[in-house]
Amino acid sequence: MKATAAKLLNFIKRSPQFEIPIYQRTYSWTKIECRQLWNDILRAGRYDSILAHFVGSIVYIESGLYQVSSQSPLLVIDGQQRLTTVSLIIEALARGLKSEEPVQGFSPRKLRNYYLLNPEEEGDLRYKLLLSQTDRDTLLAIVNQKPLLGDSSLRLRENFEFFRKQIKMLGNNLEPLCKGLAKLMVVDIALSRDHDNLQLIFESMNSTGRELGQADLIRNFVLMELNRDHQTRLYNGYWRPMEIDFGQEAYSKHFDGFMRHYLTVKTGEIPNVRRVYEAFKAYVSKTQSVPDCIDDLVKDLHKFSGHYCAMELGKEKNPVLRAAFADLQELKANVTYPFLLEIYDDYTNGRLSAEELEQAVRLVESYVFRRAVCDIPTNSMNKTFALFSKTLNKKLNYLESIRA
Repeated sequence: MKATAAKLLNFIKRSPQFEIPIYQRTYSWTKIECRQLWNDILRAGRYDSILAHFVGSIVYIESGLYQVSSQSPLLVIDGQQRLTTVSLIIEALARGLKSEEPVQGFSPRKLRNYYLLNPEEEGDLRYKLLLSQTDRDTLLAIVNQKPLLGDSSLRLRENFEFFRKQIKMLGNNLEPLCKGLAKLMVVDIALSRDHDNLQLIFESMNSTGRELGQADLIRNFVLMELNRDHQTRLYNGYWRPMEIDFGQEAYSKHFDGFMRHYLTVKTGEIPNVRRVYEAFKAYVSKTQSVPDCIDDLVKDLHKFSGHYCAMELGKEKNPVLRAAFADLQELKANVTYPFLLEIYDDYTNGRLSAEELEQAVRLVESYVFRRAVCDIPTNSMNKTFALFSKTLNKKLNYLESIRA
């Protein structure tokens, strides 16, 4: 590892390209983080007494410990949010400047050619920053000044419009913004894949920005140490379809909960809501060998996430089952999901018919409702449903056993 202080704009300018690996989470900053950064930039630009403003670290992987010394992309493992947000500000500023240059080096052409583009390159090499999946196409459309399509990244679209409005409100007084951007400082940290424990470093980082969710940590744990081809195959074949099934908003809201239910199904123990990642690592260490058997694990996660989306997010195609899941949701009984995930999996494997599954869901609904009527505390239900399937006779009297 080698770390040096650097002005962010100079760092971007001299770097050939930043690429966000597929195992990283998508761009997630909201207007709250964007407004904070915006205010910090303007404050630094308005006061000469502020010589610099530190915005965190940029941590990336390269083959050796020689920073920005080759034309190969730098794989960013921390700093995506700041790099992306500053890129949005620069593009919004380039559009707001027209042909002006309020501060030397801050004309529209220089801003784009120094910090957004590699003007002499073609294809992907033309761009300073390459994000992953939906974010990738959205950022490229913004940088190329093209209209955004309906399936574009929500966060990128909303934050870019936020910065455009803020710049419009500044009118012709864009000098503080330019000066503030020039004062941004980062710690440039280069890692070597051959010498540094990337996963350990990733877990121990405590940078500014939005805290990583449990699912973010799990995705990095699963994919980070694999070679690039293996990463791409698993991500495109299983993880990306999971993200698409959940949708942009639901993924960030529901995926941590799904992982908790999944681990409860697999282990019979309920992880602490804030320690799902640790529980997942313990589960993997007992049952899998990373990366030898990681393919089977990711396939299983993909399968069970489909079950969860069918029940919780209204993705069930059978209208009778969809209605039953919707009614159960009205009772807000999420503690039943470990059991429901298991019987839904048995349904997909032919152990239960659709009619039997619907009856089983209605039995669960009735049980939860009757407990509420009788004013029985709910704090024990999670353990009830975590272990419920262990008492069932699945081979002979599956549905009758559930009923009993």
